[in-house]
Amino acid sequence: MELKTILEALYQNRSQAHLANDPLSFCHRYQDPLDQEVAGLVASSFAYGNVKIIKKNLAVIFDAMGPSPRRFVERFDPKQGSRDFAGFKHRFNDARDLCALLLAARIMIEEAGSIEKWLLRFYTPADEDLTGTLSGFSEAVKSLDLSPVFGPGGVPADSYFPFFFPSPASGSACKRLCMYLRWMVRPADGIDLGIWHGISPAQLVIPVDAHIQRICRFLGFTSRKQADWRMACEITRALRQLDQADPVKYDFAICHLGISEGCDGKDRLKCATCPIGDICSAGPT
Repeated sequence: MELKTILEALYQNRSQAHLANDPLSFCHRYQDPLDQEVAGLVASSFAYGNVKIIKKNLAVIFDAMGPSPRRFVERFDPKQGSRDFAGFKHRFNDARDLCALLLAARIMIEEAGSIEKWLLRFYTPADEDLTGTLSGFSEAVKSLDLSPVFGPGGVPADSYFPFFFPSPASGSACKRLCMYLRWMVRPADGIDLGIWHGISPAQLVIPVDAHIQRICRFLGFTSRKQADWRMACEITRALRQLDQADPVKYDFAICHLGISEGCDGKDRLKCATCPIGDICSAGPT
């Protein structure tokens, strides 16, 4: 199949330069899977906006966390955290939201031993995909007692902490959560980590950002225009025809055509040399 052959070649040509230009690179700083799953939750949560700014702000967080994100979270004190991260800002998330995220991670680890085990409470192996898992997980996280950060009144209306945990039930594409799960669940291949073994890679849903939305439309994987959960599932079903056991295998490579290679579907010189130009509707004619 020409399509699969081209995408397989694209997958094989992923590089460490691409990884260095991706929030996932922060997880590769650590060898212990328990550190990696905490780093992944933090890195994916702030993976929105300009990649240079994402990396700059994540560096601030991980420098403060020290050599072991897991140990930092286990010992995390919200009052000290508010001082450690005073003035932190990533677009509309601030230090208060970051501290709530770290407290949520601490609670999950205290209750279940790891973030993976806490999330598995909402997982059904027989499901086609992780729609129900993500819906249950997100609602449960937002129901945690975060009063040490926000006070007794609950998450205030001016906090963007809930932005970290969208739900398929609301129609969101849940891009950052799907990306986090891809990092953790997909088999280790030098890019993704493969440290969670309780979830099948076959159930993953592709993280839809602006690059995936645009390029997958060019490839005919979706006809939808809105980057929502329905689009994510439609693209994933198309990819499942190419690899039933690992449908989001090509996500990183496709996405970095935009992030690292500058694909926008408009530059005809880039289209002429693009590795997917022969199968892309925006490619050279």
